[in-house]
Amino acid sequence: MNASAQAKTPWHLWAVGALGLLWNSYGGYDYFMSMTKGADYMRSVGMTDAQIAHMAAFPVWMIAVWAIGVWGALLGALLLLLRSKWAVEVFIASLVAFVISLIYAYGVSPMPDSGGAMMIVQAVILAGCVFFVWYATRAKKQGLLR
Repeated sequence: MNASAQAKTPWHLWAVGALGLLWNSYGGYDYFMSMTKGADYMRSVGMTDAQIAHMAAFPVWMIAVWAIGVWGALLGALLLLLRSKWAVEVFIASLVAFVISLIYAYGVSPMPDSGGAMMIVQAVILAGCVFFVWYATRAKKQGLLR
């Protein structure tokens, strides 16, 4: 990136991109630890045995949806920092994956023992997903992404 292109990039794009990278890195960490450390990790974050068994029974397609949501959000943040127009589509794919996971979690196969705290966490994640789609779309319309 040359100096004139960097000078035209507003501070908020860097701030939102960095925030997105940090925010979505935790999702990547959680996914990675869940897949590699399994029940030990899940227990360490406060999940019950019933919740761990429920997640262990996820169908393969649900694991794929989870991966698309998590890694898509992280990739979207990276693409935003790189000022790529593809950030919009990747953030949208991540949002769609998260909505599918919510439908699964609340309509198809509800997680046992999940209370109000889990709903609050998921609402915050949903708000974050919507924000990143909104911001990237706005940045693309303003010509900040190429």
